[in-house]
Amino acid sequence: MNAARIATYPEFWHYYLREHAKPATRAWHYFGTSLTILCLLAAAVLRQPWFLAASVILGYAPAWIGHFASERNRPATFRYPVWSLVSDFRLFGVWLSGNLARQLEAAGVGAASKQQKAGS
Repeated sequence: MNAARIATYPEFWHYYLREHAKPATRAWHYFGTSLTILCLLAAAVLRQPWFLAASVILGYAPAWIGHFASERNRPATFRYPVWSLVSDFRLFGVWLSGNLARQLEAAGVGAASKQQKAGS
């Protein structure tokens, strides 16, 4: 799927989840997204625009560390910047809501999907 251009967001979401299959990669994303949210709140409350720049740096740096150090893949941001940004926040929300396991399984990530592939 990497070679072909993804045409729809639902298709991208499953691709995104597969690119974030390792828990360590997702943990780096949660950390970065948390820092981004804190910076955005600080920018609004303190009316300091430099927090906006900090939100970008502190959001992407941990996420990219997760990709390069843990997942060992190229961040989707480089090919799909808008969908990737939306999905970073969606991943965070799905994780907080407790629905991540179901979403990962639907994308083909996790113990249940690995067992199905092994039986195929």
